[in-house]
Amino acid sequence: MARYTGPKNSLARREHVDLGLKTPGSHAHAQLLKRLNIIPGSHSHRGKGKMSDFGLQLREKQKAKRIYGVLEKQFRNYYEKALKVSGNTGEVLLQQLERRLDNILYRLSIAPTRNLARQIVTHGHVCVNNQKVNIPSYQLQIDDVVSLTKRGMDIPAVSKLITEKPPALPDWLERVGPVGKMLHIPDRTHITEEINEQLIVEYYSR
Repeated sequence: MARYTGPKNSLARREHVDLGLKTPGSHAHAQLLKRLNIIPGSHSHRGKGKMSDFGLQLREKQKAKRIYGVLEKQFRNYYEKALKVSGNTGEVLLQQLERRLDNILYRLSIAPTRNLARQIVTHGHVCVNNQKVNIPSYQLQIDDVVSLTKRGMDIPAVSKLITEKPPALPDWLERVGPVGKMLHIPDRTHITEEINEQLIVEYYSR
């Protein structure tokens, strides 16, 4: 399965937003926060100038892709599916991204980053309704239960999180130890990322 393998800090610096690609509290995360407003590349010293409407739309689309770890073709597919669903297209798009299995693990604080969550899934350490699932983009449904295999719980970064008291979780999820459940589809108020989904819709509607 295709995935981005380049430098993650450069992605965050390009968008001037912490994309959640580095483990909070780590040295790498601290270094990123110090340089977040420095555009990567040899021309980073130049002024940004005023961005066109197209530029704003493109940057918002790129930011959302990078937050959720999705490449262009798959992101476009999410948008095409959202178009076919009644309701606000931008909100439906974000709901699909939120219901990805790798994102659910991240939201449940079972994995410190979406990238590690993706690895845990692809390595076969995650079960949905007691059935192993190794597809990070798997879409969870209401009342689906997510759990880890024994090997999954032995991963140091995961073990640390599941033995700690879980933080406040989104209202649409619940977790007891290493087991989580999706209670309902998230609405827009539950999605805390700073994403202007209308700009993404405008980008694809050109």
